[in-house]
Amino acid sequence: MGERHEATRVIGEYIMTAYTLAAAVAAVTTILGFFLGARWRAAADTRRMAGVKEISSRILQDAKRDAEAIKKEASLQAKDEWYQAKLQFDAETRERRREFEGTTKKLSQREFNLERKADIISKKEREFANKVNALLARERIVKQKEERLTEILTEQNRHLERIAGMTEAEAKRQLLENLENEARAEAALLVKSIKDRAIEGANREAKKIISLAIQRCAAEHVTESTVSVVSLPSDEMKGRIIGREGRNIRAFETATGVDVVVDDTPEAVALSCFDPIRREVARISLERLLEDGRIHPTKIEEVVQKVSVEMADLIKRTGEEAALEVGVHGLHPELIKLLGRLRFRSSYGQNVLVHSKETAIIAGIMAAELGLDGDLARRGGLLHDIGKAVDHMVDGTHSQIGIELVTRYGEGDIVANCVAAHHEETEFESPLAVLVQAADAVSGARPGARRELLETYVKRLHQLEEIGDSFEGVEKAYAIQAGREIRIIVAHQLVDDAKAQSLASSIARKVESQMDYPGQIKITVIRETRAVDYAR
Repeated sequence: MGERHEATRVIGEYIMTAYTLAAAVAAVTTILGFFLGARWRAAADTRRMAGVKEISSRILQDAKRDAEAIKKEASLQAKDEWYQAKLQFDAETRERRREFEGTTKKLSQREFNLERKADIISKKEREFANKVNALLARERIVKQKEERLTEILTEQNRHLERIAGMTEAEAKRQLLENLENEARAEAALLVKSIKDRAIEGANREAKKIISLAIQRCAAEHVTESTVSVVSLPSDEMKGRIIGREGRNIRAFETATGVDVVVDDTPEAVALSCFDPIRREVARISLERLLEDGRIHPTKIEEVVQKVSVEMADLIKRTGEEAALEVGVHGLHPELIKLLGRLRFRSSYGQNVLVHSKETAIIAGIMAAELGLDGDLARRGGLLHDIGKAVDHMVDGTHSQIGIELVTRYGEGDIVANCVAAHHEETEFESPLAVLVQAADAVSGARPGARRELLETYVKRLHQLEEIGDSFEGVEKAYAIQAGREIRIIVAHQLVDDAKAQSLASSIARKVESQMDYPGQIKITVIRETRAVDYAR
């Protein structure tokens, strides 16, 4: 039993010893593994560091090579830019040198011109001084001659008094008697003229009626032409109007039938066309396109079509207003439209619609004064030039075209005869036709109504003033009162009161012999002496 316990104890100790050894071996193994692992990791780290160093070395070498390449490329680029800048600098230097040389030449030329002008001015100053000295010497001579002439005239007057046996007072009295006889003769002629005008009472009454009609008619005159000018906000708009390769201007001209003139006129283009309605449509369309800012073929066609429709409405409305203004009612709608078209027509610079309304008013007033049908007279006067609305599209005179139109649209024979006879192409069939013809002449013949007659009127004024200035002693002649009076300002030293009357008669005779004019022209000679002093 004791042996068994001893054996068990020995076995237990053995087992404990074995466990202890095993634990010691495990601890030693662990420590060795740790040290071996650490050694292996250190070796691995050493190998990794060597690899990193090698890679870093290669990267550094590659970077050095790239840096060298970049440096060389940058150096070459900098040299190229420097060379290009040098070329540009040389070119600019040569250009500035040429400009400097040109400016130097211009300055030299201007300096030469200034020197030459200075020489010319100096020469003229010397000539002027010489002329002044000559004039002073001549003035002294003239003064001496005037004194001598006064002495001679005094001597001659005394000699004439001895020869004629009359004193100076008696000679003046004789001259006044002669002037009085001449004045009586002129008075007799004036009385005869008054009697002749009294015999022509019918003509005077007709003139009175015409004058009354003119005074009661106040119509303005508008000058038209074949060209309309459209203002532009800037010259850059000309390029937009023309468009790329001219497509905008071609589209505009095709849509409107108007020539667009783009020239050097600043901030403006011209529209040229013999048809005033097409020209007006083109003008309004272009102004709207400029306001809108969108200028291209599609927009051009859209705007032109819209304006054409509006123009048709405007023409109709204008015709209705014209008929209403002169008191003519019941006109055919087509005649209304033709009247509206006359707003855009002109004759010798006079607007045809305004002229037609004025003719209608004057004819109506004269008919009322004579107890005739004023409504028919106004109707004939308003329609007398209706043919001018379409005479550029139909063959024949405007009178012939007008007869066809008024007959086609239901106007009577009296109105048709007023249209046909207003230029005396046919016989007058009623007194109203005569009145329309007279009203037409009155409306067109007044000074300023038509461009051609205005030029003749101004020419007559100049001719009157030239006749007045041609007489000795006249300082200035002025034609006034629309050429019905000429006022003559004379030098009081050269023309006395008696000679002023004789001068007026002489000017009147010269005007009668050299000029053709209606009525009479009054000659007024003005002679005045002014005495001026100052209170100090």
